[in-house]
Amino acid sequence: MFFTYVLQSEKSGRFYIGHTEDLTARLDRHNNGFVISTRNKGPWKIAYSEKFQTKAEANIREMEIKSKKSRKYIEALIANNG
Repeated sequence: MFFTYVLQSEKSGRFYIGHTEDLTARLDRHNNGFVISTRNKGPWKIAYSEKFQTKAEANIREMEIKSKKSRKYIEALIANNG
């Protein structure tokens, strides 16, 4: 199982979008400074995630979300998730 995820910084409210096979381990890597683009910008929390059968599907969805270039789109995903 693979995941496309949206993290939100608890400090700044910024979003980060990615994909992974292990959501818990990936969040730990973000929060422990192992990911350059999110280092010193956390702590991070998982705001949204989707499950996929393949890595390719998760990657395609990540690119789709990023292509929107819209904070409103991401906020709508999160709001409609609950």
